[in-house]
Amino acid sequence: MSDIRLSLLRRDALSAAKEVLYHLDVFFSSQLQSAPLPLVDKGPVELLEEFVFQVPKERGSPAKRLNSIQELQLLEILCNYFQEQSKDSVRQIIFSSLFGPQGNKADDCRMALLGKLVSMAVAVCRVPVLECAASWLQRTPTVYCVRLAQALVDDYCSLVPGSIQTLKQVFSASPRFCCQFITSVTMLYDMSSDDLIPPPDLLEMVVSWIFEDPRLILITFLNTPIAASLPIGFLELTPLSGLIRWCVKAPLVYKRRKPALANGRLNGKPAKGSAPALDKDCQPLYSKLHLSVLQVLMLLQGHLTEKNLYGRLGLVPFDHVVVSLVDEISRLSDELNPLNASQEVELALDRLAQALQVAMAAGALLCTREDLRTVCSRLPHNNLLQLVISGPVQQPSHAALPPGFYPPIHTPPLGYPTHAAHPAIPAHPALPAHPVQTFIPGMAFPYRPIR
Repeated sequence: MSDIRLSLLRRDALSAAKEVLYHLDVFFSSQLQSAPLPLVDKGPVELLEEFVFQVPKERGSPAKRLNSIQELQLLEILCNYFQEQSKDSVRQIIFSSLFGPQGNKADDCRMALLGKLVSMAVAVCRVPVLECAASWLQRTPTVYCVRLAQALVDDYCSLVPGSIQTLKQVFSASPRFCCQFITSVTMLYDMSSDDLIPPPDLLEMVVSWIFEDPRLILITFLNTPIAASLPIGFLELTPLSGLIRWCVKAPLVYKRRKPALANGRLNGKPAKGSAPALDKDCQPLYSKLHLSVLQVLMLLQGHLTEKNLYGRLGLVPFDHVVVSLVDEISRLSDELNPLNASQEVELALDRLAQALQVAMAAGALLCTREDLRTVCSRLPHNNLLQLVISGPVQQPSHAALPPGFYPPIHTPPLGYPTHAAHPAIPAHPALPAHPVQTFIPGMAFPYRPIR
């Protein structure tokens, strides 16, 4: 690598960047022939930092900076390289060497250039770059993933009005990137404050993607070898947790936001954006999204069983989703005047109950009813949530009814004596019993009476 460095020092910045890509391409191509997953050692990373990110190797040396035209030319060089490299394994390892965080001062340069590169790839539809970015999002700590998501949202939702249509078209070009992007933006916009509510254009795009094909959000899960435990600090395998949070919290956070928007201020600051954009009713979008999320959850049981992960892998983590979401709903309910926000609180709790019920039935949420009862005890009363955390009413056993089924609710209780009809009163025909239905198909749990 020292000989390569000496030759690169004699070149201008763009020629050196192009040549270092060529040398590393040759280096990693030869390594991949002997090892399927070669380790990226310090030498190649240092060359990239010095000749692509312009970070000086010697301490105290002045940092070189490319002007805007040179930076655009560098982005074009990178885009063309990834487009022309036919071997995906080589592309992936070069991308990882370029943009894998190293925990040093070059990381800021890395993230800035990565945001511009992916933004350019979206604009000119460079699918190989988007696929590499999808893999990068999957194996990179969340703190860096949300920075990339923020850069794309700034470029396509804030910088140029109407440019969201360009980002929207990525759905057909790289669904895998879309899945990872959705997971990232749900982590970025967690609705913890009014500034972290997803912009209307972004929300509309995400809902349109998922509503068109709900399986989109399972792409990473379905195409990744999975262990029963997931690494901490990285993006989850699906955006389900974040999407559930959006749907459940939306009625409350938008209700809290309305008084601030009415005064033209947000968190004590002038509200950004036009009035129509801020006042746009997004609740129908959240209803549509909630339906899609429930549909995806219903698909999961079969996929988890296929992968031999049913009952072993919780795609909706109890501690990180249910416990934190209940805390947030409880806090928001206390902040809002219950008399003025009763409908919003009821809607939020209904959506929470539906999501918990379907997630448990599908095997995506691993917990007991006792766990739910303990956590949800701090929430306002809600009939549907009470039914979910308690389970159906225990009925006397009867040979004609299989376990887990409700008996007809309009027939006399078993063993209750029947009264003879009065001779003067004509007998009415017997009312047909209601059809027997399961409470949760395919899922066993202890029955407890509603308290």
